[in-house]
Amino acid sequence: MLYIGVDLGTSAVKLLLMDGNGEIKKIVSREYPLFFPHPGWSEQNPQDWFEQSMEGIKELTAECDKSQVAGISFGGQMHGLVALDKEDQVIRPAILWNDGRTGEETNYLNEVIGKDKLSEYTANIAFAGFTAPKILWMKKHEPENFAKIVKIMLPKDYLAYRLSGSFCTDVSDASGMLLMDVKNRCWSKEMMDICGITEDMLPKLYESYEVVGTLKKEVAEELGLSENVKVIAGAGDNAAAAVGTGTVGDGMCNISLGTSGTIFISSKNFGVDENNALHSFAHADGNYHLMGCMLSAASCNKWWNEEILGTTDFAGEQSKITKLGENNVFFLPYLMGERSPHNNPDARGMFIGMSMDTTRADMTQAVLEGVSFGLRDSLEVAKSLGIKIERTKICGGGAKSPLWKKMIANIMNLKVDVVENEEGPALGGAMLAAVGCGEYPDVESAAAKIVKVVDTVEPDPELTAKYEERYQKFKEIYPVVKCLF
Repeated sequence: MLYIGVDLGTSAVKLLLMDGNGEIKKIVSREYPLFFPHPGWSEQNPQDWFEQSMEGIKELTAECDKSQVAGISFGGQMHGLVALDKEDQVIRPAILWNDGRTGEETNYLNEVIGKDKLSEYTANIAFAGFTAPKILWMKKHEPENFAKIVKIMLPKDYLAYRLSGSFCTDVSDASGMLLMDVKNRCWSKEMMDICGITEDMLPKLYESYEVVGTLKKEVAEELGLSENVKVIAGAGDNAAAAVGTGTVGDGMCNISLGTSGTIFISSKNFGVDENNALHSFAHADGNYHLMGCMLSAASCNKWWNEEILGTTDFAGEQSKITKLGENNVFFLPYLMGERSPHNNPDARGMFIGMSMDTTRADMTQAVLEGVSFGLRDSLEVAKSLGIKIERTKICGGGAKSPLWKKMIANIMNLKVDVVENEEGPALGGAMLAAVGCGEYPDVESAAAKIVKVVDTVEPDPELTAKYEERYQKFKEIYPVVKCLF
């Protein structure tokens, strides 16, 4: 049988067709616009997601035996607020994960309601990108829109709703709303009361591999697929990417160098760090995970090359970097504020340590190192919980750079495993569809069969020692300059 994985990203939807053995048959990508109506705001039109996904599925399945398509599932950008009215119409453009408008609401939740209470209710504290602060923002600034809300959902769940008619979400994605009791995998009544919403406005919760419905008749007809194609709940993009890299079960790690950067640690047990510097979320495999998320990762490198240097030759710029561990220039990678571990939407990027002999290559190196150091910050929090990590998988656009992988291995002092098919959330979505359709008994079995490690980047003790010294200096910069933001 064939399975479709839909990765609903921030700039494009990526669709992947996989057979039951995990062989990837075809990949299609379709872009849609991103809107910035005010500085720090970030929005999209959910209709664009649906239209491009539909067109993408048609292109994806054009040459295959459509009768073999058994299931479809998702990995999606997290935290976005999609609100529907009683006519099932989208009330306003979706407010995205990287939108920074909710500073006041986030402070209200953390300072007035209190971080201890939030952690008790949801296992997490409020971050500007989370969904609950967006609901409070809408309530205050757009009361007429807020009054129309009948359904609240996340981006990928809008797709599931349009495809199947099922008002659903999964526990991994819902973990990032600040509305779910993560430990008990249910909605938090206290958080609903705080936000002024009711449980019937929220979707039914499923595990990521559970079937939520089948294709609606008119959708199946338009796509040329059977009405019996199962729609499986899917996962937030990071949990789906973790499935796609085999980061399931206990004590596994995955680093993602995408638009944002994450360090993702799977666990059979529920756990929270005392400062809530890491997110404590439900995982797509039925267990839990800890996650540190930085808002700008590969996007820092893209910004530096395209906007500042005026080039798209990323590899060419990196080829001039020769002295690893000896750079005197540091870069704070907080171009859109920062989430883990600082939780400061007002933090900003900065270069420090330049001199008359600083070169273009030094600056490029500092950007790559700054992102790696930022991820190391989250790893240190995980270590403080007694979690022992010796190796990590790696995915995302930045993982295509051999130099960046080498930096990650030595800055983190981890063995970095490179997987054969680095297709992130799209592959994870297809794997969840396969589990939901009974091709595999569980997510761990699917990962064991499908995910193959083809290379490992080992840390070099001498370089690791040099980077340890650099990291200790990097760690001191943010606390000193924080007052400037």
